[in-house]
Amino acid sequence: MSEHNLEHSKSIYFKILLTLFVLTLVTVGASFIEFGSMALGIAVGLLIASVKGFLVAGNFMHLFDEVKSIYWLLILSAFFFIIVFFIPTLWDANLIKASVDTWISK
Repeated sequence: MSEHNLEHSKSIYFKILLTLFVLTLVTVGASFIEFGSMALGIAVGLLIASVKGFLVAGNFMHLFDEVKSIYWLLILSAFFFIIVFFIPTLWDANLIKASVDTWISK
């Protein structure tokens, strides 16, 4: 490996380290903010964590260099995660239970 490539890689990893450190400070700072609703606070926390996860997965796991099928798999996983994440909310709002009760009574 040439010296130039090594220095370039070191600078990229150092920038990511600094970005992750700043985002950690943002996460700690966001924990002291009163957002008005718990859902908004959770959404902000998940957004910050998603950006940090994206940086780690993209750089340290070398996903930025992968083929498009990996991206489609990740998008599909995120789509189903969002659906599964909101099932308890829909159940609590009686949207799923009402449809299941209607289906069972038929």
